[in-house]
Amino acid sequence: MQKNPVQCQFVVALDSIVGKWKPIILYHLLQGKPLRFNELRRLLPDITQRMLTLHLRELEEEEIVKRVIYPQIPPKVEYSITEYGMSLSPVLETLHQWGLAHIERKQLIKKKNEQETD
Repeated sequence: MQKNPVQCQFVVALDSIVGKWKPIILYHLLQGKPLRFNELRRLLPDITQRMLTLHLRELEEEEIVKRVIYPQIPPKVEYSITEYGMSLSPVLETLHQWGLAHIERKQLIKKKNEQETD
């Protein structure tokens, strides 16, 4: 049985960026400034250290995020978006805008339903 090539393309793309935290990590890194691990932790206070490490490794494996280790004591590690990762900017911006519109739509529906029940 042959797989659907369009479906496979979506799956590959979504596997790279989907997760509760990956889009938010990418959003912060797309701001252009390299961030240290603890800076990312402060920006994402609800993420666990293990989950942040896991997502950063996955994004690094996909060559979306670059990790630079500076040879100093204590060790300094910075994460930044790669040039390849920058190609996700329009996708994430569109997704962000859709999410905003979706929240507004849900609020309007909720408000309308509340008015109808009053």
